[in-house]
Amino acid sequence: MDIGAFEEHVKRLSVLGLKVTQNGEDVLYKLWDEECRRNVYSVTKSFTSCAVGFALQEGLLSLDERLVDVFKNEIPSNPSENLVKATVRDLLTMRLGQEKGELKGVQRPLYEEDDWVKMAFNIPFVYEPDTKFVYNNVGPYLAGILVQRRAGCDLVSYLTPRLFSKLGIKRPMWETDPLGNSFGAGGLFLTLSEMHKFGLFYLQKGVWNGEKILNREWIEESTKQHKDDAPYGYLFWRGKFNSFRADGKYSQLSIVIPDKNAVVSVTAECRKGGELMKYIDEDIIAAL
Repeated sequence: MDIGAFEEHVKRLSVLGLKVTQNGEDVLYKLWDEECRRNVYSVTKSFTSCAVGFALQEGLLSLDERLVDVFKNEIPSNPSENLVKATVRDLLTMRLGQEKGELKGVQRPLYEEDDWVKMAFNIPFVYEPDTKFVYNNVGPYLAGILVQRRAGCDLVSYLTPRLFSKLGIKRPMWETDPLGNSFGAGGLFLTLSEMHKFGLFYLQKGVWNGEKILNREWIEESTKQHKDDAPYGYLFWRGKFNSFRADGKYSQLSIVIPDKNAVVSVTAECRKGGELMKYIDEDIIAAL
């Protein structure tokens, strides 16, 4: 695959690695730096979505459970009407009802409160859940907490036998909150190839090496767009070419394109993500 145009276009965009698989064959693998484990930022959210899928499959939780029931020990007294309406599903859609994003990378080291679950529920629920898209780390963080509580272990330990080991990914490092819980909204460290395997797993609808691991219906439900006002599923973004992707800060990407039976994964230190995505679409995906 000729990527001359792509390389010319992204010279100043700090791309570190690119991997493309189509029809089961690796058609491109290019490194501009060493392939080592890096923080994949919000790609982590898609792994949390995957963990929720396994927990659903095992009967550990339901998307229709109310948060006031699930987290009853941390809910403020006299919760607002909007909070009372919020469900586990709202943790996955960026429609939780809070007005702005919290638990961001620049915020996390500065919080005086160590109990982030309790802190999260003291943030006002300004909107009725499921009505307004607001990108927010609170939802995926709480979704990860719920899986950990129901499973009785952290997310790394939960996903290792179910996902990581199956895909040949050695136990990874994952950021924790001050109380030691895996931070479901970010801070997972993976290599380009490890992130790419995750995309391939989703392309194959939860099958790996012929083994059905994760429910196909969950993968389809979690990666489709649910509302017209935002291209978002359950902690996955939607994109051009009927694609969906795990997407992290500075353009950590694993893009799944079912119509082309392909996955395109990128690691980068890019501060112009929209521009890089344009060239991935035009120079890589369109050429497949």
